[in-house]
Amino acid sequence: MRDITPVTVAPGDGIGPEIMDAVLHVMTAAGARLKVEEVPAGEAVYKRGHPGGLDAAGWGSIRRTRVFLKGPITMPQGYGNKSLNVVARTTLGLFANVRPCVSYHPYVRTRHPRMDVVIIRENEEDLYAGIEHRQTDDVIQSVKLISRPGSERIVRYAFDFARSNHRQKVTAFVKDNVMKMTDGLFLKIFYELAADYPEIKADHMIVDIGAARLADQPERFDVIVTLNLYGDIVSDIAAQLTGSVGLAGSANIGETCAMFEAIHGSAPMIAGQGIANPSGLLMAAVMMLVHIGQGDIAARIHNAWLKTIEDGIHTADIYARGLGRVRAGTGAFAEAVVERLGQTPVTMPPVGYSTMRPAYDGLNRLAPRVRAHKELVGVDVFLHWSGGLPDDLAELVLPLSTEALTLASISNRSQRVWPDGNADVFCTDHWRCRFLAQGGPVQHAAIVELLGRLADAGIDFTQTENLSNFDGKAGFSSPGQ
Repeated sequence: MRDITPVTVAPGDGIGPEIMDAVLHVMTAAGARLKVEEVPAGEAVYKRGHPGGLDAAGWGSIRRTRVFLKGPITMPQGYGNKSLNVVARTTLGLFANVRPCVSYHPYVRTRHPRMDVVIIRENEEDLYAGIEHRQTDDVIQSVKLISRPGSERIVRYAFDFARSNHRQKVTAFVKDNVMKMTDGLFLKIFYELAADYPEIKADHMIVDIGAARLADQPERFDVIVTLNLYGDIVSDIAAQLTGSVGLAGSANIGETCAMFEAIHGSAPMIAGQGIANPSGLLMAAVMMLVHIGQGDIAARIHNAWLKTIEDGIHTADIYARGLGRVRAGTGAFAEAVVERLGQTPVTMPPVGYSTMRPAYDGLNRLAPRVRAHKELVGVDVFLHWSGGLPDDLAELVLPLSTEALTLASISNRSQRVWPDGNADVFCTDHWRCRFLAQGGPVQHAAIVELLGRLADAGIDFTQTENLSNFDGKAGFSSPGQ
């Protein structure tokens, strides 16, 4: 008997339990070799005091099975709770989010009949790290973190995915014209690694025009790789372009664990009515079966699903006169897929998957680290101050400069306001005072001395950022950038 794979399953909230039942029914009928461990996750678990939406037993099951099929979750609002998706991605090291977005023309209404795009999104870094601070009455900051290893892993994964799935092109979406250091690092690594895949075309677009082009001409894209926030937005745009977000599944892949889910929410307004579309979760389950080496079962289910769509058996969200023949509920749709197991679509191309488990060794292929020569050359000190105009602040702070560190500039909301600032700049109570070294690098003790002077003067500093050169190049942006 072929190996049975244990998987952790969480039905979730809202429509989650009914679509999960439908998906498990289809997989069982198709011969999926699974041992299901069901765990509670979502709203009820949050309300029991677990801020990540999953209790210790649930996490234990996932770490044991290393495969998680998750239904949609409802997260109660509140500062204490965290998105289960975000927690799972960071806790389990699920660095890559993979979302295939395919049009099913002419059976599902879409303006883009030739669309077949895969969005690969970095999952652990960027603004989704959730590092936020309230610094003043007026200002809250969110920290964007981009690392070389994190960027290398996701870019390498995107090119490996393209190669193994016979894709022709990988496009990076970035905003490096504004975020020159963070997005600039990502793009630099993208082109460095692209050289290892000469058979695959590599290009990039600024994310705003890239998203516009995707919405207008998705057929021009093949694989898109991008940072966390951009990827979240772009992948939902792409899924909607296919005709419905209800058709799209999603995989979250790590070195040892993986999570699979539909991209839609829990839709509590239609829960229990038996009308929800299980297709997104079913396509996620297909991706799961490929991941665990049951590609034969995945293809059997996927082809039966395509034949069901082709035969005009549609759930209410995609049903349209002239395209659909039968408006089916959740259970009836699942049963129609079961009835077509072993069949293949006639008009749409059938699919096939390998029965080999995909392997990823990206961590073993990270570029060697060469430690840069680092020199401390200044400090940005952020102040909570509402005592007047920029010149007034400069008059207060400039005399507090030390022999080693002198006030060089003041900015407000990233705009330089002293010296030679623009009087029209709107200022809040959050200021950045940049102190630069005089006559060469300084030691940390010089910063401590400066902060002591500011504290003694009653200046409320909320944050400091050391300014360093790396191999002689500034590792920080200029005021106004």
